Amino acid sequence: MVPEELRYTEQHEWVARAGDDTVRVGITDYAQRQLGDVVFVQLPEVGRQVAEGDSVGEVESTKSVSDIYAPLAGEVVAVNEAVVTAPETINGDPYGDGWLVELRISDPASVDGLLDAAGYREKIGEV
Repeated sequence: MVPEELRYTEQHEWVARAGDDTVRVGITDYAQRQLGDVVFVQLPEVGRQVAEGDSVGEVESTKSVSDIYAPLAGEVVAVNEAVVTAPETINGDPYGDGWLVELRISDPASVDGLLDAAGYREKIGEV
């Protein structure tokens, strides 16, 4: 499942516009399936400045631990505390209630530089 309206990174994060200069970020359905049952989530502090590619947290599953990377430069303006207390939400609803962070991005046009749904499907072999 690769929603058309989202943008994607090579590291399997999805990005949705949440406002003129804000985006919501999570991990893709593909990523959560590769991880297996998510049992722990660590998220950054609100107010943290991040550069594109910075690690902003971790998702731990019964199989492994994976970093979550900032898809774009900006400031963390919200974190989803619900996934910290109920990490399995990521497995059940990766594109909805399983979101991770919201960023106020430095360059709103930078979203257009991320993979579109067709590009992400090609990357994961679901064309």
